[in-house]
Amino acid sequence: MAFSPFKFLQEVRSETAKVTWPTRRETTITTIMVFVMVALASIFFFASDMIIRYLVTFLLGVR
Repeated sequence: MAFSPFKFLQEVRSETAKVTWPTRRETTITTIMVFVMVALASIFFFASDMIIRYLVTFLLGVR
């Protein structure tokens, strides 16, 4: 079975034509949602870190 770069490129082009590309609006909304979720996750992990830090320092009596 020989490798044919020309056939490979034809197959890539035909598969790319089948892709349903998102609209500009869908891309914008998705990007905004990613930024919102990153902000929420960072707030959650910051709060979790502070709570764990407080509990560890309280339990170990470090200050």
